[in-house]
Amino acid sequence: MKKLEGVKQKTTSPFRYAIGMFGTSIPINMFKTFAAIFYVDTLGVSTDRYALVLFIYTFIDALDNPVYGFFSDRTRTKWGRRRPWLVIGTPLLVLSFIMFYTPPTSLTGDGLFVYMLLMYILTGTLDSLINANYGALFPELFPDEAGRAKSNSMRQAFQLVAMVISIALTPMVTKKLGYSTTSIVYGALALVVILYCTLGCHENPQSIEMEKPQLFSSLKALFTNQHFWIFGFANAFYSAGAALVMQGVPFFVKYTLGLDEGKTTIMLGSVMGIAVISIIIWATIVKKITLMPAWRSAIFVITLSFIPMYFVKTLSTAIMASSIVGFGIAGVLVTMDMVGARIMDEDTAKHGIKREGIYASAMGFMNRLNGLFTSLAFLLVNKIYGFESGDLPGDNPGGAARFLLVVFPFFCMVIGLIFANFMHFESDKKRRKSK
Repeated sequence: MKKLEGVKQKTTSPFRYAIGMFGTSIPINMFKTFAAIFYVDTLGVSTDRYALVLFIYTFIDALDNPVYGFFSDRTRTKWGRRRPWLVIGTPLLVLSFIMFYTPPTSLTGDGLFVYMLLMYILTGTLDSLINANYGALFPELFPDEAGRAKSNSMRQAFQLVAMVISIALTPMVTKKLGYSTTSIVYGALALVVILYCTLGCHENPQSIEMEKPQLFSSLKALFTNQHFWIFGFANAFYSAGAALVMQGVPFFVKYTLGLDEGKTTIMLGSVMGIAVISIIIWATIVKKITLMPAWRSAIFVITLSFIPMYFVKTLSTAIMASSIVGFGIAGVLVTMDMVGARIMDEDTAKHGIKREGIYASAMGFMNRLNGLFTSLAFLLVNKIYGFESGDLPGDNPGGAARFLLVVFPFFCMVIGLIFANFMHFESDKKRRKSK
């Protein structure tokens, strides 16, 4: 490979990179949000079996994430380190996503469960591959904090627009088209957008000549990085709470409020709509009070929002309470990846090796630890409330749905907030002393 000294990195448009988040979010949000309502409530898979799928996948995810990140960091091609993985992985992700929502009609019972398990693992692991490489591009394409703030605000705005479509509007779309056709439409959209983003991202050519990270030294640096663990657990509990909110709304609307599934769109739309608007507000808050206080404040807002949510009994009060949730979610989205990028920068400065892929995939795995907590939530719903499936909802399905949407997520957010309050960077301490 020829020497690349003096070859400058081409500038990547923040828009071109940011829109990739729209593509990655469209399929995976539908996948994670409606997997339960599709397989449990529609196809009759029991909640304890669904919980088992989430439990098993969490351990699969523990293995695949470091592998994807390690190989990505060691990749050396003229197209870059990350782009080949995105170009190859995206069509495979789209195909598995479509297959997940298109189970053979002949499958029932154990056969349907095995199919769900295998396709959940395949779709989830390919999503890990895509997001590890997409996330690893962020600190390299935008090395300064001002550039990161601009591109990340755009990126999260695109993610929220994708969430409006793939979460809030999906109940209406699936009612008209069915889950299979909807997955085909979303998958095709994701394929076009992710490839458009990938082909327009310009990696730093100097990175190709840097020393390749070694597995054991990288794992040692990762495992001994206190900031990684604090940040990882804070996000794991936050992600569990947020995931249960999204998965719990369809159950809450149907069983607690006693409304038709079309109202799910209204409630989810209020969360996402407020979040989109609030992106600008949180970008301003970050400038005013700096990154870390803003991140912790956002988690605090979400935690408090569950208190009024517990008492809602009508759609209108549910919309008002869920709007507060949306405001807090916007704050976490604006700040979370910037905190992660700081941790990657610290590692590069300390060790002189660029391994954003390993860190991005490890952070992705910590987020996906929420699978343990969400599986526990569904298991508890089965054991406490007797909610097995749409065919056997138990004696108190309304209480079960409230537990999924409010009670369990509240405790997840409290624990996440505790971890977040232990997260402090030396640069922030020095800045405060200098004032």
